Amino acid sequence: MTHLSIAEKIGQLFLIGFEGAKLFPDHPVATDILKRNLGGVILFDKLLAKNLTSNNIVTPTQVADLTSSLQDLAEGNLLIAVDQEGGMVARLKEQHGFPSIPGAELLGNSVDPEETSRCSRQVAFMLHSLGINFNLAPVVDLNIYPKNPIIGAYGRSFSKDPDIVFENASRWIAAHRQQGVLSCLKHFPGHGSSRSDSHLDFVDISTTWHEVELQPYRDFIIGGYQEAIMVGHLFNSHLDEFYPATLSYSTVHGILRSQLQYEGLVVSDDMQMRAITDRYGLEEACCKAISAGVDLLIVGNNICHDPHIFERIQEGLLRAVEQGKLTTQRIEEAWTRVQKFKLLMASKKVRAPSL
Repeated sequence: MTHLSIAEKIGQLFLIGFEGAKLFPDHPVATDILKRNLGGVILFDKLLAKNLTSNNIVTPTQVADLTSSLQDLAEGNLLIAVDQEGGMVARLKEQHGFPSIPGAELLGNSVDPEETSRCSRQVAFMLHSLGINFNLAPVVDLNIYPKNPIIGAYGRSFSKDPDIVFENASRWIAAHRQQGVLSCLKHFPGHGSSRSDSHLDFVDISTTWHEVELQPYRDFIIGGYQEAIMVGHLFNSHLDEFYPATLSYSTVHGILRSQLQYEGLVVSDDMQMRAITDRYGLEEACCKAISAGVDLLIVGNNICHDPHIFERIQEGLLRAVEQGKLTTQRIEEAWTRVQKFKLLMASKKVRAPSL
């Protein structure tokens, strides 16, 4: 493999959102892939920053053409991600010609667990056929507070029972692996007890979080799971008195890496959520997240939009390296994990969790 510069390795640590249903030669995301070695993209059906009801996802044929164009630029080495949980969180919607499946709560309440397998097979087959190789699902948050405005109210949790969550999420992941689509458990260390939404505000779970919310992650890791875990923008003063989980070394390294012995990819939630942007600059937050142990950062570029956002982030992180705020060793470590993750995608040699 050709020797990569630190800038090129930084490029591999990001999933970036972009505007448009098709690529043209001087599209900013094309430049990011070709000149900045961008590691992945994330697709959205809308562009909230511009009040556009259509964005990267219009029809099945259009999405397949878009992902093919993206992979051609990256020589087939691009992560193409989407949030396709089912139910109320689905970027690929029935109204645009995509199959619809129930949300996690309905599946978790089903008398037949095979229904989860059937539905996840349908999602995974669709994603594979569209050229999408990374689904930012399943949610393994416990439904501790059913009125939770972003988990319970949206029916995104399989259950408040960690065993039911584990069984259903295992079936979901297994079906995706059969199609060569990678999955991501979320939102570590647990969003199910929160009273607020990290998209909109700072979320403090210090008085509501329970140790049992780690159980699904512990069960998966013991069972051999090493794909991806998303860390949420969740503040818990008992875990870190200063930083939310995404920026917290004691949470990511201390609990997820050291205590739970997880060796797979750690992914951030969208770094443009207000739980982060209300308190930190984007480049500063990205630097802190990587230093804390996050390997792959999502910048949706959707809540706020800047076509040249990745150029700014990459330059900011290079300055952080020069100033000693971010070590090349941590970048190398994160880059290595991203490459191992991509090899899983390429080989489909992913060990299923033990049920």
